[in-house]
Amino acid sequence: MSLKFRWFGKKKLSQEDKERKMALERDIIMALRQVYDPEIPVNVYDLGLIYELNVDDDHNVHIRMTLTAPNCPMADYVVENVKTAVEDVPGVVSAKIDLVFEPVWDKSRMSEEALIELGLD
Repeated sequence: MSLKFRWFGKKKLSQEDKERKMALERDIIMALRQVYDPEIPVNVYDLGLIYELNVDDDHNVHIRMTLTAPNCPMADYVVENVKTAVEDVPGVVSAKIDLVFEPVWDKSRMSEEALIELGLD
């Protein structure tokens, strides 16, 4: 599973700031693991639907994500749940979610846990 996680900012970070940002990254990923595709019993993170996750110095989060199918009738629901889950993480100021379909999602983006859960291993 290939996820781009980047911190944006111009100031040099202290070790304490780096540790705080790493903790925030873990908390965001945990929040994403609480959001499920309503048609698949696996969370959006382990499904590989999160393509990119960027956080700036002010703790605004920008996520590029996709869906398993471009014509998913639950697209708005999933995107809104991702936004809400990330914004509920302590320390996050805001979340912007961009829904993209390039590259096209396929099962190679899934985590090993997701493959096992769905019997695709």
